[in-house]
Amino acid sequence: MKLSFLILVVCVAALVLLFWRTNGPGAKERDIVLKSVEHPSASSPLSGASYLKCAGVEMVRNGGSSPDNGRTWKNLPPNPDFDGKLPHGYRREKMPPFVDPENGRIVSIVASMDTPGLDPKIIEPPVALETYYLRYRVSVDGGKTYLFDEPVVQQGKTPENPFDGVFRGKNGIFLGDCGSQTIRTRRGDIIVPAQACRLGPDGKLANPGGGWTWTDTVMVIGRWVPDNRLEWRASEPIVGDPARSTRGMIEPTLAELTDGRILCVMRGSNGGSKDPDCKLPSYRWFAVSSDGGFHWSEPEPWTYEDGTPFYSPSSMSQLLKHSSGRIFWIGNLSETNCRANDPRYPLVIGEVDRKTLRLIRKSVLTIDTKLPEESGLNLSHFWGLEDRETKDIVIVGNRHRDKYLDEATSPPVVYRIAVP
Repeated sequence: MKLSFLILVVCVAALVLLFWRTNGPGAKERDIVLKSVEHPSASSPLSGASYLKCAGVEMVRNGGSSPDNGRTWKNLPPNPDFDGKLPHGYRREKMPPFVDPENGRIVSIVASMDTPGLDPKIIEPPVALETYYLRYRVSVDGGKTYLFDEPVVQQGKTPENPFDGVFRGKNGIFLGDCGSQTIRTRRGDIIVPAQACRLGPDGKLANPGGGWTWTDTVMVIGRWVPDNRLEWRASEPIVGDPARSTRGMIEPTLAELTDGRILCVMRGSNGGSKDPDCKLPSYRWFAVSSDGGFHWSEPEPWTYEDGTPFYSPSSMSQLLKHSSGRIFWIGNLSETNCRANDPRYPLVIGEVDRKTLRLIRKSVLTIDTKLPEESGLNLSHFWGLEDRETKDIVIVGNRHRDKYLDEATSPPVVYRIAVP
């Protein structure tokens, strides 16, 4: 009996030791590695794609659906075509569709401008800071049809004044780049991470930091109601300190932890009229909510898990929650202080410490960076997702080597990151 018990103890100890070696601190099995780099002839259809159900490999994106994990695609024309007969100059910019993992409904958030006569070829026209507002559409049949197209309006407000402090035609509310992805919380709320321009006492756009723009981060929070619509509320804004970030808080990205805390990582900036030599530290910023996204901590520089700061340009980034439970951050880091938006390389991925909510220094992996023969490089504007078949993280984007959005100098690229 004693011998059997001793054998049992030894076996248990061996299993514990094996687990520690494969899962404990510094375990190689936890390392992420760059698995492959693909250079397709055209932009990957995985850009902006999401899985259609909580299980399986059906996918959907704006204008298309795939039954086989993105290998083949069929067209999904807009039905109805809400945008086909808009007046010249009006804009409707559909963000990648969000699929509610609990009920399969698709929510399409549309950055909108009702600006008659505005040249549609102008990229990021200045008037957008005054006129952007949000609309949304819902599909219950996998994106084949949409039920309605309506403005996003906070409970008790009006389309002309959709949120506290936001007035259509005076100060815009809009989403950042595609890293600002909608999430569903454990409470069942849908959070759209947005940013709003601020009005000054004179009723015009305020710019307390002296940068190119000024925005406050605000969470637009929806709760499903019986007619497949969302009842909208808004969080208290996350407000930057103009003495520390000249453009406020920009392009929030979110991840919810298993304990209910929500991490928000944001882009800040230096430079501008009050910091012409870009002497302010080019930090990434973060805030935390413990009540489902309605209230947030004061934004502070996002650091490594030991508190050491790092530099990051004013560029989009993305938090990605993996099926393993691990949370990863994809973005740009720099060894030296950045100058506003530059340099937007290297592109890196690293794991978030789920206790401190900071970036784990040893986990940071360089995905891509500028080659010696390249005069410049912009490795921003990407879309990351987890491949359900391989569990790889797939990052889809372009290597913008010269002019942004110039196809000749911005070849598409697909990176695959292996996650043990």
